[in-house]
Amino acid sequence: MSAPVPDLERAFRVVVHLGPLQDHGMTRAGHRRVVPIVGGSVSGAFEAEILPGGADWQIVRADGSIEVDAQYSARTPSGALVLLHATGVRTGPPDVLAALLRGESVDSSEYYFRTVVRIETSDATLAPLQHALFLAAAVREAERVTYTAYRVT
Repeated sequence: MSAPVPDLERAFRVVVHLGPLQDHGMTRAGHRRVVPIVGGSVSGAFEAEILPGGADWQIVRADGSIEVDAQYSARTPSGALVLLHATGVRTGPPDVLAALLRGESVDSSEYYFRTVVRIETSDATLAPLQHALFLAAAVREAERVTYTAYRVT
């Protein structure tokens, strides 16, 4: 018996507004950076406002690639809270990664930025989102990250 071949279904779009990068330097885990999440929005499978207080806890690899580990909360218009947890990688040629770090505009075709997104919520209407993985293709801009998340079937 063979395993099913997954498909991707467009689920939601996220715009995450970022605060100033905090460079913690070399720690026991590696070169640690923290990027505060200060707001944003979710639209599509559910609508929500991203709340300030989350962050992306990054590790910068020796080759300049970045391991992404972002966690942040969002609130729906009905008041339900949703936790989004995105883990992944952003990589590309050194000059492109340096340009992104300086906040320059870089075409997303010049680098690779993908995450797996997990949802956590106590809201019964959104509970089915907790039983799926979402694959996202992201774009890094100077003060925000945008991504479209696809449900892996």
